[in-house]
This record gives sequence, structure tokens and C-alpha cells, in this order.
Amino acid sequence: MTALVTLDKVGKRYDRPGAGPVVAVDDVSLEVAEGEVLAVIGYSGAGKSTLVRLVNALEMPTSGSVRVAGQDLTRLSEKELRAARSRIGMIFQQFNLFRSRTVAKNVGYPLKVAGVARAERDRRVAELLDFVGLLDRAHAYPEQLSGGQKQRVGIARALATNPPLLLADEATSALDPETTEEVLALLRRVNTELGVTVVLITHEMEAVRQIADRVAVMEKGRIVEIGDVYEVFTAPKTAAARRFVRTATHDRPSPEILRRLREHHTGRLVSVRITDRPGLQQVVDRCFRDAGVQAELVFGGVGEIAERRAGSLTYELGGGDGVADVDAALRNLRDAGIDAEEEN
Repeated sequence: MTALVTLDKVGKRYDRPGAGPVVAVDDVSLEVAEGEVLAVIGYSGAGKSTLVRLVNALEMPTSGSVRVAGQDLTRLSEKELRAARSRIGMIFQQFNLFRSRTVAKNVGYPLKVAGVARAERDRRVAELLDFVGLLDRAHAYPEQLSGGQKQRVGIARALATNPPLLLADEATSALDPETTEEVLALLRRVNTELGVTVVLITHEMEAVRQIADRVAVMEKGRIVEIGDVYEVFTAPKTAAARRFVRTATHDRPSPEILRRLREHHTGRLVSVRITDRPGLQQVVDRCFRDAGVQAELVFGGVGEIAERRAGSLTYELGGGDGVADVDAALRNLRDAGIDAEEEN
């Protein structure tokens, strides 16, 4: 597929008086294909928001190049940059709506700046408000809207100039879970029905789980892991990705839950990664049986990611010759290609 966004060895450094140089983005290379939804995740300070500001040219990199739709943003004049930014939609955590303008005028503002005639502007605004389900709120003001409605206005405004690329910077962080799900469903419609490429900057793995095709994990300004969402969820390769997966799936026991489990279960606790592999449970049961251990399910959860089964189940293992047999069970699982880990 054709790359819409290409970052080549991009770095961003700030010189702060008394603190020395601060590296926000460190040698990042990344491609975003036309028509995909890419999620960029990381904890606070990982460099996500700086990265998105480099993609929409609100900041220039200290090193490397940023190409969007074939244009190297680092080589454009200010006038050319303004034109390039009009082809990049942006939505924010705090909505950034004009409080003194109606919903319709908020959505139409980019078109007015672009010099679009009034009749065409009104037609486009109505079309967008209908798409986001707010046509009946065209003459309301932002203070009269819920958080989810404000974000839908923000999405409509970001789409006003028909951009091929939409950047969403923590767009659901200020919303409750039900509203978050509605906004994410709308972003997926933007992608599938309008063909807009979406880059989602977030620290919420639930958002990634719902709509992303691929996910890039950032830590200390670098991309430490990138891949298909299902693969990263079911077989994360880095510690950073594993931490995020746990926060989203809640299928592995936390230290506090482990403490409580051990009050009632004296055997060794082993977590088994569940995927959509056919006959997986039968293979797990056979691995336990062949090792001569008794297995009791004590924790876990299995759900869907990208319409495929994923999760983890934690068992208390005991019986037989104790330690030796549990070690044998773990070997059997790993020899069968099943990800299993003892909870310590």
C-alpha cells in the first residue's frame, strides 16, 4: 500500500535553560499507509504529542524528514505549510471549539478561512453535521453540548476541508467509557466510509483495541514496538507493550489480586495466553494432563480484538511431584507453541 505519511529518522530536541537538552522524539522512522488506522501509544512523556505536532507541522524536527502526501514538510515555505496543514485534520482532548460560535459556525470556520463561498460552505456544514449525527444541533453553542457531542463537532470541523489524514491527539481521554465507544465508532466510520487515514495518539489501549489496524508503542521518544494490533495484544515483545496490554485486557492478575489469590491457593500460579488458535483449550488441557498436574482456573478473561479471540487464563497448578511436574507442564505448553508464564 502507498504510504501517506513517512517519517525518516525524525528527532526533536528542546534546549531548556538550566536543564540542558531534552530529547522528545529520538530517531523515529515510521510509515502510515493510506486508509489505515494507526494508533501511537505510550505513557505520559513518551513523546506521542510531540510526534503528532511534527506530522502536522506545528513544530519542525531537529533532524530527519516528515513527508505527508508526498510533500516534505521540512522544506516548505510558511505559505506552503499553511496549505499543507489544511489537508491534515486535527482533533484534540479538550475539543478546542469557539465558545462564541454556534456548532455550524465552528464546523464552517476552516471553510471560511479557505475562502469557500457561503452557499457551498452551508451545504458542506450540513453534510458533515448529518454525518456525525448533530444536524439538529447546528444552531446550539458548545456550552449546550455534552462532551461526546463536542468531540463530534470537533471531528466534523476537522473533516471540513476533505483532508486525507486525520490526527486525533488523546481525543477520548476526557470522555466516559460509553461516550468513548461512540466517538471511536465514529472515527472508524470516518476511516471506512470516507477513506480518511487516521493516526490516533492515545495512552488508552481500549481505544487501540476497538478501531486500530496497527499500533506503535513509544517509550522515551522512541518507537520500541510496532505491528498488527492483534499480534501486539497477544504476543507483545517489549516490556512497554506488555504493560499496556495488561491495562487494556485486565486478564492478568495485578500484584494486589495475586496477593489475594495466594491467600486461598497454595499451588503455583501460571498464566496462559489465549489466542484464536483452533483447539487451543484441548492442547492446554493435554499439556497439564501429560505432566500429571491438577489445574484449577482461578483468574482471567477472554474477549475479542479485531474480531479474533484473545485473552489470558491463570491456573493454580499442583499435584503429582509438585515443583517438577509444574515445570514439566510449563515445558509442555511452550513446546506446543503456547505462551505461558508463572506469576511471581
